[in-house]
Order: sequence, then C-alpha cells, then structure tokens
Amino acid sequence: MDQQKKAGIISQFKLSDADTGSTEVQVALLTERINQLTEHMAANKHDFHSKRSLLKLVGQRRRLLRYLSQQEVSRYKKLIERLGLRK
Repeated sequence: MDQQKKAGIISQFKLSDADTGSTEVQVALLTERINQLTEHMAANKHDFHSKRSLLKLVGQRRRLLRYLSQQEVSRYKKLIERLGLRK
C-alpha cells in the first residue's frame, strides 16, 4: 500500500485532526491490506508465507473489532457498515 492510499484511508476514518491510530483507522488499514493479500492469494495458491500473514492480519482485525464492540457498540456498527464487513 502506497503512502497516498494510506493517507486517504486515514483521512476517511479518523476521529479528529491528529488521529492516526484509533481503532477505526487501524481496522480500515488492516481491511485494505487483507483485501490486497486476498487478491494475491487468488493468483498464488501455494504462497504459504503470505497465507500465514493473511491469517495473522485477519486475527488482529478480529481482535480490534471485538474490542470496539465491547467499548462502543454504535462506533462498531458504523464501522462495519462503512467497510462492508458483515452482512
């Protein structure tokens, strides 16, 4: 992911002007990286190192989403709706 795309995601999901590390921003960045690795895995089925990285990222995103759902349900619902994670 290049710096411009990352800055765009941060500006889209930040809560305040100086925010770069809130849960929403972290989940959005992880989702973008997961989507990139998913496309890579579709073309390279036997790339087991990338598969392990993908699984670690999915687990990290799941933990962050669980934390957010326990802290503030409204922010959690808004985030999953914006990212289109759950149906």
